[in-house]
Amino acid sequence: MTTATVAVLFGGRSSEHSISSATAGGVLGAIDRDRYRVIPIGITRDGVFVLEDDDPGKFRLDAERLPEVVDNGTRVIWPAGGGDRVLRVRDADGVERELGAVDAVLPILHGLHGEDGTIQGFLDILELPYAGGGVLDSALCMDKHFMKIALQAAGVPVAPWTTVRRSRWSTAPDAVRAEADALGYPLFVKPARAGSSVGVSKAHDASELDEAMRIAFAEDDKVLVEKGIGGREIEVAMLEGRDGGEARASLPGEIVLTTRDFYDFEGKYLGGEGVDVVCPADLSEDEIEAIRAVGIRAFEAVDGRGLARVDVFLTPEGEIVVNELNTMPGFTPISMFPKCWIASGMTYSELITELVELGRARAA
Repeated sequence: MTTATVAVLFGGRSSEHSISSATAGGVLGAIDRDRYRVIPIGITRDGVFVLEDDDPGKFRLDAERLPEVVDNGTRVIWPAGGGDRVLRVRDADGVERELGAVDAVLPILHGLHGEDGTIQGFLDILELPYAGGGVLDSALCMDKHFMKIALQAAGVPVAPWTTVRRSRWSTAPDAVRAEADALGYPLFVKPARAGSSVGVSKAHDASELDEAMRIAFAEDDKVLVEKGIGGREIEVAMLEGRDGGEARASLPGEIVLTTRDFYDFEGKYLGGEGVDVVCPADLSEDEIEAIRAVGIRAFEAVDGRGLARVDVFLTPEGEIVVNELNTMPGFTPISMFPKCWIASGMTYSELITELVELGRARAA
């Protein structure tokens, strides 16, 4: 088998920098080294591309000290375009050297400047094959407001919401409070363009709305105020279809809250108590097929490519309501997306290979 060169791209400028770095630790440790030669490229919090150590342990997820990309003095030099795929690096001593031609880029970036279509557009311009979402689906799903509009247009049920911009909250807060009252508490208040539950709060009543808005506006100048949906929190992992075929949906998993109020950042990544990630979820065959079908509809509604995780609520009445799509979901070995595919018969290493090969095939 011919070895292909894969540039693993991680870190970034968003508030999810450390989660992306931790994801890199998992990917670097599991990618098939017989099949791929790996070039690890980190992006610092300031947006500098550096050549990183190929050491999974360096980016291990540790609640006491979250991993990050630091500026080590190297500078990655991207190809000039026009068919050139050769990566170069200028070392800290100023000497430039070639790293070789890249067959695919695996961008495991979360949040702004990574999961929002910007890096995808950059790679498209350079004509470098890459895994994961494209420009359109990445941009749509990064902005929860427009994601909901796209889903609604396709007839996919979503939770009722109102979108509030900072200027309106400053000039007409009473009107916003009235809209929130009309939606009915409890409400979730979340930044429109952030992930990993960063900046998300649950307002149980009107007395908690102002603080929830303050927390969300610290992350974005556009905020969603969304009606809380009662029911089970179910997540299904999506993969692009092979050879132009229909998208594939995994067995669904479930977020089971015990003592935690909602699935927040601490519960997701820092080992916080009060939440269990269960996959496969305890569902009937009919419920499984219905959730998978909604996942496929949602993925297709945003012109999904590569992968996504579709998060839904299964209400006591049996209704399936889509909460959101993530085009680069948590991808650490303990994250729901890999767990769902592992439960569906694919190993973590095979899942990485599938993503890379989907990207290569799309470019070809």
